[in-house]
Parts: sequence; C-alpha cells; structure tokens
Amino acid sequence: MENASFQIRDYLKPGCHAHLVGIGGVSMRPLGLVLRSMGMQISGSDMNASVSTDELISKGIDVAIGHRAENIAGADCVIRTAAANNDNPEIAAARAAGIPIFERAQAWGYIMRAYRHAICVSGTHGKTTTTSMLTHIFMEAGRDPTVMIGGSLPLLGAGHRVGQGDTIILESCEYCNSFLNFFPTTAVVLDIDADHLDFFKDLADIEQSFRKFVSLVPEDGLIVANGDDKNTRDALEGISYTSFGIDSQNDVYGEHFSSDYRSFDVICGGKHYCHLELGVLGRHNAMNALAACAVAWRFDIPAEATEKALAEFRGAGRRLEFKGSYHGADVYDDYSHHPAELHALLSAVRLMGYKRVICAFQPHTYSRTKALFSDFVRELSAVDLAVLTDIYAARESNTVGVSSKDLADQIPGSVYCPGLPQLTDFLASIAQPGDIILTVGAGDVYKAGEKLLNLQ
Repeated sequence: MENASFQIRDYLKPGCHAHLVGIGGVSMRPLGLVLRSMGMQISGSDMNASVSTDELISKGIDVAIGHRAENIAGADCVIRTAAANNDNPEIAAARAAGIPIFERAQAWGYIMRAYRHAICVSGTHGKTTTTSMLTHIFMEAGRDPTVMIGGSLPLLGAGHRVGQGDTIILESCEYCNSFLNFFPTTAVVLDIDADHLDFFKDLADIEQSFRKFVSLVPEDGLIVANGDDKNTRDALEGISYTSFGIDSQNDVYGEHFSSDYRSFDVICGGKHYCHLELGVLGRHNAMNALAACAVAWRFDIPAEATEKALAEFRGAGRRLEFKGSYHGADVYDDYSHHPAELHALLSAVRLMGYKRVICAFQPHTYSRTKALFSDFVRELSAVDLAVLTDIYAARESNTVGVSSKDLADQIPGSVYCPGLPQLTDFLASIAQPGDIILTVGAGDVYKAGEKLLNLQ
C-alpha cells in the first residue's frame, strides 16, 4: 500500500470519493461500478477512450481521457491500476497532496472479505473463460454470486454483477503480484507459464508467486489446481489440492471425449459426476470446464445445474467471438496474446472446418514480443496466412528494439500492415468464402474486424 498509515476500509464506504487511475481497464471498470453500487462517488481517468469508458460515462461516472493532476480534485482516495507508475501525473499529485493511494487489488481484496466464499480463479491462461463458466454454474444453482470478470459475459451483459449470496467469484491476475492482495477461501490455479517477464524475473519467480497465492487460502479452504501441468505441480509441491485434468490420475478428470472436446463425462473422486455437452470447443475449453466442475463438485452443486450451465455457456467476449461475415468469410475475434494461447486458439479453429485460416495478429507489449519471439513465430507459421500489425504498446515504450515487421520477416508468406486502417483494407481485399478471419490480440485489433464488417 502507498500509505501504510491509511486503512482502505476507512475510504471504501458510502459517501467517500474514490478516483480510479486507469478506470477503463478490465478489472478497474467493474471495480468502479461495484464501488458506485456501494454508495461511493466515483471518478476516473484513462489514456484512451474506449467501449469501457463509454459505458462508465453512460452510467454517470465522470471519466477524463488523459492523465492530468487536476483530475483528482475532490478525491478522498486514489485507486490505481497496476500499470500506473509513480510518475503518472495523477499519482504524483496524490502523493504530493497526501491523498491515500491504494492498489486495485487491495480494493478487490477488501470487497471480497465481506463474503463467506471468495473463489479466486488464477492461471496464466483461461481465467476469463473459467470465471465465466463458474458464474454460469453458480447462477444456475441459485447461489446469486457477486462476480468480477476480466471481460464481458453475455449472461451478465457486463463483466461484473453484484449478488446477494455469500459467494464472490473473481478473476485473479498474477501481474505485479496483484492476487497476493486477495483473501481467497478457494484458489483455482489453471496453469502456470512464462509471461509478464517485464515484472517477473523468470518462470521460477512466477511459480513462487503462485505458491504464495495458494498459501493465502485458510486451512478449511479449497485449492483446485491443474494436475496435468508440470509447472503447476512444481509450484504447489507439498501442498494438498484437488487436482483436475485429462489424465485419469487426477481427482477430477474427463473421459470419452468427442473429437472437438465438446462432449465428455466428468469423473470426480472416482465417481461419475456429470456429462457435459459444452457450448464451446477445443481441448483448452475442456480443461477450463474440468476446473469449473472441480469447484462445483466440492461446493456440492448438483450435476444437473453444472450440465445445464455449461451447455448454455457460449464463451466470454473476445474469446473466439463470432462477429459477422464479410464476402463469405466469417470474422471472429480473440484476446489471445501469448504463444500458448495462440496454440490453443488455432488448435480449436482447425476443428471448425474452414478452407483457409487467416490470423490478423497484434502483439501485445514489446517486452512480451521480445521474450517470446521465437514462440510467436512458431505458432503464427502454422496458419494459412498470418497478417501482422504494429505492437500494441499498452504500458510500455519500445526500449528493447522489436517490431511486428521483425516477426513478419520470420514467418513464411506473412504480410505486415503497419496500422489498423491498412489491416482492414488488406483483409477486405483477400476475404473469400470458406475463410475464417481471426483478429487476435489483447489490444485494439478487434476494431479492424469491426471496421471490415461495416464496409458492406
């Protein structure tokens, strides 16, 4: 915490004014809405206007575009995203004025302490989908949960909800050790991979962070972890947990899988728990569903509720999301921004039977592109046509000397489009029946696909 003498509980209460720096972020936006529902006055700022900031403004929250010292006027406290450094003008102004500054994760940590059950879903990949699956299950079972998801869920029409039950379900990110501010009674670890190497030193450092995270669970709590993933097993060695996976040695596993992994039986504790007919496809989504089933089983949720909920789940926003068709080509959008996520995405897409897979990829951050360069080349070389557009910088400046053109030069037959307008124009020129066009990345590449669909 920025000011050790200040207690966050004294500031997150009705009538207090909190200013959120980076309010358009995937967990900052729902935080602002939840705090407002608690009777607080909320304002915020973000570098860029977006769908998220538009939503906040439409709901009466004052959002400034651009970070300026005057934006914090009248605030009792400031809550910042992990990407907002001390040289941010609003953070600097708050420090100079002695206004308490809290981390986003501290705010969510405080909120979750009010619930008997805090289910925190962590992992390098799959958090949004698994959190969304659990939301479907717990709502179908009548548990009326409070939810925070790092994306949009059609069931909610948002990325969050405030329920009246005793359970809160939260997507829990490891970046900057944010999830170590949480108070999980149930911790889910989906997998552990090398990522966020602008913060973590190496894979061992990441594994240590996840180990600390699960150690936050009380003795009578629940840990659910991927028994198929070696990094997860290594990180949690010596810790007791409910394991899930495809391997039958796990406490929870699947069997009798269909070729697209939509249909399978779930075995929990050696007994048949349920039969799933998923509304999403791919091995990675089967693993996400097994994690959700492990939690549901340990919470004594009836199999019928789990089956119905997961049959109705059609994915979260920007997770292989169908956007429309252009000149006979189907356009999908996906948030994948790590080579392992690309691999899972493209493996699933191959099951869909398209004649040609066109992947328009926008790398996310220079540090990730540099650290995982050869892995990106390998995965993008597997598609029929890779189209690269400039790196989405997010919180970074290019101090490592890497570009999307560098990637394109190493991928046979690929095309480099320096900006989104050029990307849209190129996709429009090549689209034909039988194609699937994927706009992929955690930045704003989705706008190219949406612009393409608006050309008709």
